[in-house]
Amino acid sequence: MEYEIHEDIVIVGAGIAGLSTALGLHRLGIRSLVLESSDVLRIVGFALTMWTNAWRAADALGIGDSLRATSFRLQGIKLCYRNPSLRSQQQAHSVDHKFDKSESRCVRRKDLLETLERELPQGTIRYSSRIVSIEESGRLKLLHLADGTVVRTKVLIGCDGANSMVAKWLGLQSPVNAGRSAIRGFVDYMDGHGFEPKWHTYISGDVRYGFMPCDHKSIYWFCSFAQSLFKSGDALHPMTPDIGQGGCSSLEDSIILARCLGEALLAKRTCNDKGKDKDYVMIEKGLEKYSRERRWRSFSLISTTYVVGRIRESDSKVISFLKKNLSRYLDGIYERMAAFDCGKLIVS
Repeated sequence: MEYEIHEDIVIVGAGIAGLSTALGLHRLGIRSLVLESSDVLRIVGFALTMWTNAWRAADALGIGDSLRATSFRLQGIKLCYRNPSLRSQQQAHSVDHKFDKSESRCVRRKDLLETLERELPQGTIRYSSRIVSIEESGRLKLLHLADGTVVRTKVLIGCDGANSMVAKWLGLQSPVNAGRSAIRGFVDYMDGHGFEPKWHTYISGDVRYGFMPCDHKSIYWFCSFAQSLFKSGDALHPMTPDIGQGGCSSLEDSIILARCLGEALLAKRTCNDKGKDKDYVMIEKGLEKYSRERRWRSFSLISTTYVVGRIRESDSKVISFLKKNLSRYLDGIYERMAAFDCGKLIVS
């Protein structure tokens, strides 16, 4: 038996982007429905680096202080480069870059997702809701779920990861394989680890590995390498993780999208024209504004992280020279990318 649900706004995917967007809308008094294919909150990954731009977004959502209470503030980044073609350890060099202006912390992904879920009204997330097809019916979007339910919505927001059903329906290209893979993990030291609160990274040829403390007992570690070493794609990150901005940009998106939609929907409530066409015109304007605000920021993040990754993992003589002499400039990229301010959740 077919069952229908009608919602003004439907968000597909209960990850960082989906839940933070739903929370941003909720803070503005706007209801949304989040569809998640899993039967429980899915914790994919171990941790993420939250930079200044992400903390601004978290503060706008009202969750910044609770997340800070469970994490160390990182004081800087320590990088060590070594050319694997040279045997002498003297050919290695290191750089210690201090974070003077940026707030950077390693946050457990589980803590972030559970905090977002906890702040949402009960019933916002509909679990076990796998989408099998999407179609248009006039101005509405119809989502057909595996259990036979049909969800009708005015606004459909895709936050369902790299292999997005919504992106495929829109005809967007699949993510391009960056040619690198990564292994990540988490270590808990029951008696404390004793490491200084810094991002430690070691680079040798096309292999990069490192770690950073989340708190006084937990360490997040990673190892990335060229695909020729291990043929397995990192399907979870359309943006490569080389400058730690994937999750941060999702939080940025949530604030700006919620604000743009909020301006459109709240203006609609106070408008004397109650026609349906007016509703859709206002929503369309809000989404166009969001697109304008995010287009170049997204391009900057994606291109920068790709170039930095290539430079970090190349062992050519030219690149090795540049890394040794421009390493402080490269390290400063982290802070420059983190300086972005998404603004507040205030509707003008």
